[in-house]
Amino acid sequence: MVNSPESHPQILIRGAGVAGLVTAVSLARHGASVTLVESGPKIGSGASWLAGGMLAPWCEAESAPPEVTDRSLSSLSWWSENVPNVVSNGSLVLAPARDTGEISRFARRTSHFREITGPEIAALEPDLADRFARGLFFPNEGHLDPRQALPALAERLIMLGGRVLTDHEASTFTDAFDWEVDCTGLAARREIPDLRGVRGEMILLRCPDVMLSRPVRLLHPRIPIYIVPRANNIFMVGATMIESENGGPMTLRSMSELLNAAWVLHPAFAEAEILEMGAGLRPSYVDNLPAVTRNGRKIQVNGMYRHGYLLSPWLAGEVANMVFG
Repeated sequence: MVNSPESHPQILIRGAGVAGLVTAVSLARHGASVTLVESGPKIGSGASWLAGGMLAPWCEAESAPPEVTDRSLSSLSWWSENVPNVVSNGSLVLAPARDTGEISRFARRTSHFREITGPEIAALEPDLADRFARGLFFPNEGHLDPRQALPALAERLIMLGGRVLTDHEASTFTDAFDWEVDCTGLAARREIPDLRGVRGEMILLRCPDVMLSRPVRLLHPRIPIYIVPRANNIFMVGATMIESENGGPMTLRSMSELLNAAWVLHPAFAEAEILEMGAGLRPSYVDNLPAVTRNGRKIQVNGMYRHGYLLSPWLAGEVANMVFG
């Protein structure tokens, strides 16, 4: 270990997913000298690259423990302060006519929403006019595009004096730093045997004939689906969670469910271009709550589950408290 002043510690961070990047920027803002090391060829590889990027603490309360909402209330402001193109237009929750009972169930489990009817849905999203009779609007939520946000965080870290190294193994650096922060997800299983993988799936579509201003969660009794708008008429369609350790290619059934959900939202998606399909495993603990643990001068940030973008700012604050006291 080097003997740095406590106000300017030398910190090695392993893993350039959302947890590693957010932690790196947060520590650099506190005055640390940060080196971020990624063993893969680029920043943002893995589950972080395939994520929807929804900043929706109130919607997540439908299935997540209250700690997730409590710890993520400031996430939208953190992202807005640190990366460009964060959208704060809220979230919309809808259901097909046969599943409108799911709207009531979702409402019972959440808060900070407004119940809306067809005309209000049309006012928020004109392209959905006359398609849904009832929904929930969560005005205090937002979203971002991970494929813009993650590179922007890397640039922010460099502007703060940090280093970003890809295709690099951290082992050659360990003894040169005051602290080591491991944000490598499932790669840390040797040290954290309690981790499990939860499968996430996504499809990217380009559809010039549909315009959305905010994420839409389309409720279904088996697998809720979300559709997140991005720039250039691109939409990310994903499933919120699938309990499976299979990280292989997407199945025909999953692909059909995601594409059918887009079509149910708006028939024009039937003519959309399929740009990309992907599946990956999210690192998760048994309680589905991310955690920060410490052993001496080594800190583990892991178990992001589906809350990486929501909870990374809070987790980074916990790391900063350990480093700076």
